[in-house]
Amino acid sequence: MTDPTPLAELAERYGTPLYVYELSELRAAHTALRQALPEEALLYYSLKANPHPELVRELTAAGCRAEVCSESELDAARAAGLPGAAVLCTGPGKTTAELRHALEHGVRRFSVESPVDLTRLGAAARAAGTRAEALLRLNPDTYPAGAGLAMGGAPTQFGSDVSWVRSSPGAFRAEGVDLVGYHVYTGSNVQEPDQLAHWFTAAADAVVQAQESLRIDLRMVDLGGGFGHPYLTPGARPGFGALRPALRELVKDRLAPLAERPLELAFESGRYLVGAAGRFVVRVQDVKVSKGRRIVVADGGINALGGMAGLRRIPPMAATAVTLAAGSAEPLDEAVLTGPLCTTLDVLNARLPLPDVRPGDLLSIPNCGAYGMTASLLAFLGRRPPAEVFLDAGRVRAATALRLSHHDIHLRRQP
Repeated sequence: MTDPTPLAELAERYGTPLYVYELSELRAAHTALRQALPEEALLYYSLKANPHPELVRELTAAGCRAEVCSESELDAARAAGLPGAAVLCTGPGKTTAELRHALEHGVRRFSVESPVDLTRLGAAARAAGTRAEALLRLNPDTYPAGAGLAMGGAPTQFGSDVSWVRSSPGAFRAEGVDLVGYHVYTGSNVQEPDQLAHWFTAAADAVVQAQESLRIDLRMVDLGGGFGHPYLTPGARPGFGALRPALRELVKDRLAPLAERPLELAFESGRYLVGAAGRFVVRVQDVKVSKGRRIVVADGGINALGGMAGLRRIPPMAATAVTLAAGSAEPLDEAVLTGPLCTTLDVLNARLPLPDVRPGDLLSIPNCGAYGMTASLLAFLGRRPPAEVFLDAGRVRAATALRLSHHDIHLRRQP
């Protein structure tokens, strides 16, 4: 992504731990993914992967819409210049306040998870004096086995079981909202095109089964995403170009016949679009031997990188770091790479090959543009969040720092 020398210079200028993003990687990833999808398909950037405004702005300028799951993600999309009409609001457990916030900012299309979610959206839309459109999120009765993190086919908070939709179609109606399509997200982080095509076929089958019972005026189908990418380890962006003809056939044979008008087809991506853009740079603070094992303590750990590993994240944390120091071609020996937190859970890699690093050396972890800092335990122990630097073709375009603080919201008694 960048030459090691600029990374070291940035670490001196902005401190460590430090995130460094290369924006040209976003544009390359967007181009690659667009070439894998049917030309007419809509592509939503899933802000959960990384909601930083600089990244959102770059991807929306390239043509992405935004898929958001919270008020702050919506605010980031709007700050990037996206109109509410280009935003899809998703997620289980949406509150009335969140729905009201979205409607006030022009969002009209929502993914709904259940009859309760649908009814709550309709009530919020009526209170706002408007109508909303909804995609019913489906949970397939079965899902294909294989790589990635399954997001359906089992008991889950996501979506409504297809069998439930088929047995009680009348429950999926609400005043104030038009049900215009379906949303199916079968799985995440699939890196094989054939496997991903198999999952999209299962998603389309769920749409066919639901539409047989609901018979809505079908306008849009969101087949989700699942476009995989290496995480915290070296590796190139997978190629999904072979998907395009398979997706064309899928739409032609299974989805288009369900609609009486031209069908909007949508996909979502987070990690594929931003994964390769990020590197995480830490400075070694201590090196010691404990019970016969070499321990390397860095100044950034799960408080700043991939803290969801502590929540049994799949796959388990195994960050791969390389030293930026001169002479990094020295023989490698296994080490335990930890962060600075007061917990034994703060391990970035329990068996990491490293040269003979010393306090003060810099380490760089690749492919962490997605699910990095905002997927971490930022508030734990109150350590300063890393700075984030944005490069474009190697030149600094922006640098920001996140601050966490308490604000008084106590409602004082009025005199």
